[in-house]
Amino acid sequence: MYFIKPTDPYPISTGKALMLGMLCLIWLGTGLIGHDPWKPDEAYSFGLIYSMTQDGHWLVPTLAGEPFMDKPPLYYWTAALFSQIFSGFLPAHDGARLASGYFSAITLLFTGLSGRKLYGENRGWASAIIVIGCLGMLVHAHQMVTDLALLSGCAMMLYGYSHSQEHPYFSGFWLGLGMGVGFMSKGFIAPIFFILIAALLPIFFKVWREKNFAISLGVAILVALPWLTIWPLLLFLHSPSLFHEWIWTYNIGRWIDYVSNGPSTDSFYYLQNLPWLAWPAWPLAAWVIWKSRSRLSQRDDLQLPLVSFVVMLVTLSFVPNIEEVFALPLILPISLLAAASLSTLKRGAANALDWFGLMLFALMAIAMWWGWGGLLLDNQAKITRWLKDYQPSFVPTLDDTAAAIALLSTALWLVLVWRVGRSMRRAVVNWAAGITLVWILAMSLWLPWLDSGKSYRKMVIALKHELPVTYTCIRRENLGNGQRAMLYYFGDIRTRKDELHRCDLRLIQGKRITRTTPDSAHWEKIWEGSRLDDKSEQYRLYRKRKG
Repeated sequence: MYFIKPTDPYPISTGKALMLGMLCLIWLGTGLIGHDPWKPDEAYSFGLIYSMTQDGHWLVPTLAGEPFMDKPPLYYWTAALFSQIFSGFLPAHDGARLASGYFSAITLLFTGLSGRKLYGENRGWASAIIVIGCLGMLVHAHQMVTDLALLSGCAMMLYGYSHSQEHPYFSGFWLGLGMGVGFMSKGFIAPIFFILIAALLPIFFKVWREKNFAISLGVAILVALPWLTIWPLLLFLHSPSLFHEWIWTYNIGRWIDYVSNGPSTDSFYYLQNLPWLAWPAWPLAAWVIWKSRSRLSQRDDLQLPLVSFVVMLVTLSFVPNIEEVFALPLILPISLLAAASLSTLKRGAANALDWFGLMLFALMAIAMWWGWGGLLLDNQAKITRWLKDYQPSFVPTLDDTAAAIALLSTALWLVLVWRVGRSMRRAVVNWAAGITLVWILAMSLWLPWLDSGKSYRKMVIALKHELPVTYTCIRRENLGNGQRAMLYYFGDIRTRKDELHRCDLRLIQGKRITRTTPDSAHWEKIWEGSRLDDKSEQYRLYRKRKG
């Protein structure tokens, strides 16, 4: 039995396809350039990328000169290459961030191809549009995080599985490639996804117990084998201790410790946060599963995303580290199920979602324009007072180019929501267009305000200015990985961990309210600072007294 492709009463014309393609490109490109690396994930990720380009350590990821074995280096390699390719046009961090757009584009492409294969040729665009409309994708898809490379690998795997019953060798290639890309991005999580999905589909649904499916799995393993072995082998030959640190300290050992301690309340984090991370896709996905519940054993087009979602949710919920960005793979099967619902969605529900999205994003756009105007005019509106209280040191300036982009985008959004024809797809298209408008406004009108509060540039420059002309080294205390990376990038400052007796400088990160200081008889404070208007982090630099 092969995938059922329902007839779509609303085919996509060439003009609409071009419009949707432009919407995806605008969503992808907005926010990739024009701002410094932001805390927390971007800062340390770019630190690894920058260290590759400066120190030439491509096999072993390093952070400001010290090995950092948390993850395999595929994303860092790719971002470093982008940074070097565009070094003549863009700052290093902006060039590196283009890798995020690259991997996000791959994710949209293969999610669209999977939707087209599973539900018909007119569902490819819908699947991609639903992905960009999910709230959890918006910010993370434009950050320097390795999870985007894992996400593209998961999208390839879903595409490979969608062909496994008809074209086993073609399927196996994409399955293996996706598993390899995922492994080289985040380690063992992608192979675990592959193994569990491959096992559970034939266990629960007999339509997957076919020879072609088994062949596709065998081909996938062969294709993935070089990805799974070459870098680990080279790492082992280079340094057995670093190999042990990667495979045991950051992977197997961490999992064993987690299992021995048992699950915690954090295991329900993704289940609790999915309602907003995957909005508005999850209600559509839940609807199609509910409506097809009596025929689920016959709907292999629904079985694949459903099993994939369950595998990803359970696997991610019972791992040592729980973070919002780790939930991104869950959005892919949910979006595919949501695309399947479009032909069965009741018109009243579609219209309700459509009007809710229009009202929500219209109000958000008005608030963003109003707040931006208030800052420029320095009026006494409540929103202006709140923004000034949050970042009192920020000085707004009028950027004509940014204002023109924001104005043009707002006008185009009004035209788009007015001109999109009536169909069940209209709600998801308008939602994606609305979230894209808000993102454009944030990355044009509001980018200076956001960057001033999230960038470490000014703080590092101030610290560097106060450094003695000569010193042996700087010992760090409680300094985060992101801060270490930005010290190296903006100030060429490298810190060390455990050389108290040798280093004559100490850099301590702490809270503003914490006044724990070294022995004043032996250490004197020569600088204290923080990021602009940061009310929590505080940095203090001490110098050893002579004598």
